[in-house]
Amino acid sequence: MNYNEIINYWYSDKISKQWYASTPALDKEIKDKYEKLWLSALKGELDNWQSTASGCLALVILLDQLPLNMFRGEAKSFASEQKSIDVALYAINNGFDKEIDTKKLSFLYIPFMHSENLEHQNLSVKLFTDNNLTNNIRFAKHHRDIIEKFGRFPHRNIILGRDSTNLEIEYLNSKHAFKG
Repeated sequence: MNYNEIINYWYSDKISKQWYASTPALDKEIKDKYEKLWLSALKGELDNWQSTASGCLALVILLDQLPLNMFRGEAKSFASEQKSIDVALYAINNGFDKEIDTKKLSFLYIPFMHSENLEHQNLSVKLFTDNNLTNNIRFAKHHRDIIEKFGRFPHRNIILGRDSTNLEIEYLNSKHAFKG
């Protein structure tokens, strides 16, 4: 499989309509189709994809987005988060983000929004703002505000086996809680 297949799949009408509203059937489809490829990417076996802008984008989608579907509700869904951040940083540092169509660019930057590192969160807000990706700016700021307040995403605590603080529990029980 080459990286164009990932891009074509992810941006297809069928999948793009479910980016933020997946179903168990779609999660299974993605797992059946891409789990082995994801494992290869996690092991560094697809690092050569980083030679192009499209390859970086595909690798970020494979490492950041697809695990959230494949392993929904499991700690494993975050296993390749840092590698996706590394690939996104590499792409930006090499100017590849300037080669990616604006309609696809947000997914190159989303790993920073998923990070529990405040520096990454601030970078997320900056990238979405500087590139006028208005549909994402509000979400980037919201994610950053959660990390500023808690230093992590409280909704991940149970999945990751972390104890929640009283403040996090109060937040998670509120109507304003972000649940992932």
